[in-house]
Amino acid sequence: MSDTTTGTAGRRVFIDKQSPKAYHAMVQASEAVRATAADAGLDRILVELINLRVSQINGCAFCLNVHTKAALRVGETTQRLGVLPAWRDAELFAPRERAALALAEATTDIANATAQEDAYEDARQVLTEDEISAVIWVALTINAFNRVSIMSKHPVRGLPRQ
Repeated sequence: MSDTTTGTAGRRVFIDKQSPKAYHAMVQASEAVRATAADAGLDRILVELINLRVSQINGCAFCLNVHTKAALRVGETTQRLGVLPAWRDAELFAPRERAALALAEATTDIANATAQEDAYEDARQVLTEDEISAVIWVALTINAFNRVSIMSKHPVRGLPRQ
């Protein structure tokens, strides 16, 4: 039994630590996806917006923490990060970003076939096939990492605001 499963009821197995070979394979896949996104012409800000929007939908605090820091590091603004949950109602996002965000949301909510078709058609208007593929791969990958962190209950640590 792992040390992450002993003791207090409610503790979770950190599956990334418990099964490192499987987790390492996911990390390698995410590196390939990052390279695919770059090769397709998606900039890091857009990749981080996708990571954040999917993590918001899934409610993954750990990934939100990681990717907020990453987005700020690559030059995203706090204003756009603050309104990202309501991106459709803000004029802060370019047509390519809007199409990518809609496609990432549709990839995350796979039960909504109508949203998928609408998002895909909108994406075809402003994104190349390589970009569409890359957006979907980025969304698929962060969805997987969200599930690892949520099921493991990875903590978000830091100092509380005084």
